[in-house]
Amino acid sequence: MPKRKRLQNNHTSSPTLHDVAELAEVSTATVSRYLSNADLVREERRNRIRDAVEKLGYIPHGAAQALASQRSRTIGVIVPTLDNAIFAKGIQAFQEHLQDAGYTLFIASSDYSPDEERTQAERLILRGVDGVMLIGQDHHPRLYERLRASNMPFVNTWSFDPDSPHPCVGFDNFDAASRQIKYLIDIGHRKFGVISGITRDNDRARDRLSGVLETLSEHKIDIARDMIHECAYSVSDSRQVMKRLMAAKKRPTAVVCGNDVLAYGAMLECQATGISVPNTVSVTGFDDLPLSKHIQPPLTTMQVPSEDMGRAAADYLLALLNGETVPDHTELEVNLVVRGSTAPPQK
Repeated sequence: MPKRKRLQNNHTSSPTLHDVAELAEVSTATVSRYLSNADLVREERRNRIRDAVEKLGYIPHGAAQALASQRSRTIGVIVPTLDNAIFAKGIQAFQEHLQDAGYTLFIASSDYSPDEERTQAERLILRGVDGVMLIGQDHHPRLYERLRASNMPFVNTWSFDPDSPHPCVGFDNFDAASRQIKYLIDIGHRKFGVISGITRDNDRARDRLSGVLETLSEHKIDIARDMIHECAYSVSDSRQVMKRLMAAKKRPTAVVCGNDVLAYGAMLECQATGISVPNTVSVTGFDDLPLSKHIQPPLTTMQVPSEDMGRAAADYLLALLNGETVPDHTELEVNLVVRGSTAPPQK
């Protein structure tokens, strides 16, 4: 990826605050207010200013100085949520690795919204960050356009696609989910339930669900549509889904959850209603959060190499900033960890 070009001192070569105001048909004061705190500007004007900034490639004075020197020594990361520990270890490793190289990390959250992620990315770019780490492959098309137009180094994580036009450091979610299902089939399960994360705008959840369903199909195992549910990554929501699954006339002997948080909800619901895990139903998760080996019974799950991923993502961005040539696609291994929440189905 080419280094960002130095900004020219000639004002005619770079868009100005006045240019943005003129294109957006607002005052320069309104543009300044947007840049300091976008929430102070009405939505319709806010959208016009954002579009003008993107179209012109405008960079505020402070950020322009950082770009002119080629370095602000700050990196941004946008995570889908800060509500649970899914991304915590990876982001911590990412930050520590950057800190060792003299960089400061800015963290933003998108709440799984592509539009909000795009807004947060714009704010990071306007602040002059040197690079951005993103989660997954699903992002607003104009976000990618903005990153490219700004010559902004970035990397996608928690997902791996060797054919992606975008750099990534992650793992194959489809393959990992498939291996988990094959393990359950190998120990005798044929009746399944699925509690998936919401797949819209989330390639990780979508690939995991596809890995489950396609592997079942390959083994000629039918799963009824009412045995497949999507819900938010919430213990309370997954409890409600598990209640419906276990109340079904043909209830499953194994429930596959899209991540460990969903699995915790499923197991808590079983505990509350007197359903034995794993004697009556096996439960699996995905991520291997720190709590997963301590709950009772300990959770069978896919162990995601979060810390290795964070360090590898930091290495990728630092290498680009140092002008080094590095592979754009790095795949990490995910391991199945078998614990007490799974067992062969009762005869």
